[in-house]
Amino acid sequence: MSVMTAPPRAAARGSALWQVAITELKLYLRERVGPVWGTGFPMLLLIIFGSIPSFSKPKAVYGGLTALEVYVPILIMMAVALMSLISMPLTLAGYRERGILRRMRTTPAGPLRVLAAQLIVTLGAIMVTVILVLAVSRLGYGAAVPHQFGGWVIAMLLAVAAMLSMGLFVAAVAPGGRAAMGIGNLVFFPLMFFSGLWLPIPDMPAVLQHISHATPLGAAYGALQNATLGQWPTWLQLLTLAAYAVAFGLAAARFFRWE
Repeated sequence: MSVMTAPPRAAARGSALWQVAITELKLYLRERVGPVWGTGFPMLLLIIFGSIPSFSKPKAVYGGLTALEVYVPILIMMAVALMSLISMPLTLAGYRERGILRRMRTTPAGPLRVLAAQLIVTLGAIMVTVILVLAVSRLGYGAAVPHQFGGWVIAMLLAVAAMLSMGLFVAAVAPGGRAAMGIGNLVFFPLMFFSGLWLPIPDMPAVLQHISHATPLGAAYGALQNATLGQWPTWLQLLTLAAYAVAFGLAAARFFRWE
C-alpha cells in the first residue's frame, strides 16, 4: 500500500511559511501596539463597563439589551481596528522602510511569506481577543450571546476582511512605520466614533446614524447587534462590509510596494 506525501517543494514552502509566522508571532508579542492596545485595552474597557451598575440595566432604545451588551461588539471592533489599521501597517511599512522586504526577495522565504505570516498572526490575535471578550462578558457579567450565531460569524468575518483590507492599504501607501501609524490613527478614530464608542449609535442624531451605517465599523456594529438579538444581519450591512473589503483589497494590491 503506497503512502501519499506532499511534494518536497510544497512541503518546503509550507514549512518556510510557518517558520516565518512563528518569528512574526514572537516579534508581535514583543510590541505594545498589538498585545497591549489591541487586546489589553478593549478588555480593560470591558471590565470597567461591566463594573458600572447602570450598564447592566436593559433599555428599550437598545432593543432590550443592556449598555454593556451594546458595547461588546464595539469593543470587539475596536480590537480588530487597532490590530488591522495600526499594528499590522506599522510592522509592514517599517519592514519596507528598513529594506527588510527587499532583502527577503533573495531568501527562500520571500516577501510574500512575510505578508502572509503577518496576516496569520493578526488573524490569530483577533480570534483570541474575540473569544476573550465574549467569554468575559458572558461569564463575568451575564451579557447575552449571539442568538443568530451563523449570521454573527458571517458578519464578523466580513468585518475582519474589511478592516484587514484597509490596513493593507495603509501599509501600501505609507512610506514608513511612523507614517503608517499616523495614517492608521487618522482613520481609526473617526471609524471608532461612528462605531458608537463615544456615543452608541442608537443614541446618535439621525444624520450621524445614517453616516455611521455607511462606515465599515458602523455596518459591522449593526450586523453584530442584529445577530445578537436573533435576527439575520441585513443584506445592506453585509454588502457594505463586502464592498469595503473588495475595494480596499484591490487598492492595496495595486499600490503595495516591496521597496
